[in-house]
Amino acid sequence: MKVRVLGCSGGIGARARTTSFLVDHDILLDSGTGVEDLSVEELAAIDHVFLTHSHLDHVAALPLLVDSVGGLRARPIVVHALPETIAALKAHIFNWVIWPDFTEIPHYDRPWMVFEPLSIGSIVELGGRWVRSLAASHTVPALAFHAYTEQAGLVFSGDTGPNDDFWRQVNGVPNLKYLIIETAFANRDQDLAMTAKHLFPIQLGQELAKLQRDPEILITHLKPSDRETIAREVGAWAGRFTPKMLERGDVLEL
Repeated sequence: MKVRVLGCSGGIGARARTTSFLVDHDILLDSGTGVEDLSVEELAAIDHVFLTHSHLDHVAALPLLVDSVGGLRARPIVVHALPETIAALKAHIFNWVIWPDFTEIPHYDRPWMVFEPLSIGSIVELGGRWVRSLAASHTVPALAFHAYTEQAGLVFSGDTGPNDDFWRQVNGVPNLKYLIIETAFANRDQDLAMTAKHLFPIQLGQELAKLQRDPEILITHLKPSDRETIAREVGAWAGRFTPKMLERGDVLEL
């Protein structure tokens, strides 16, 4: 299994793309603006989209993805998400005001997109690869994901503040090769981070102290205007770990 980082920024700007990871050629974990760099052929190969939550930086490309390649595909794109996330997408995006409802296009019986609800602990098997839903704690209902094969796996935290349930689940993961975890704000913005339920470097260090595994730690979702400061502070507060700042274009081998 290969995971290609399409976007891992907490904002936009030159070379900054928001959260999205392409697993092999056919699975997306989140659908931020990084998806827009794929070719039409690559877009048409995507069969499954797993969404951590409903915020725009994680779903922005989904409406355009379905619109661009729905007519090229023999079967609908399956969007896996919490029921609350699905309800938010239906109410606020696929509502015939912001964007058409592709669960009805071109026909109810032949839609370009279908929704499949997830809950914490859900496991979806896709040709010898599995995606398991984990707990997250954010300002809207949210998930983390554990994507794995029989050989190895990764965990992607999604957007989350402190969450002991998340760490209990992560510590139970065998063959954990990568932990992708967000740190959106610098320490000076910790009040904002706590309000928005994002991590900041001091808090990241406190959370990593709960980790009983030894994966490579990859940091995502840094605000582009503060990237260098956040990276420096992460290094200072990470304890026994040596995190790497995730970069657009990185490829993770599992």
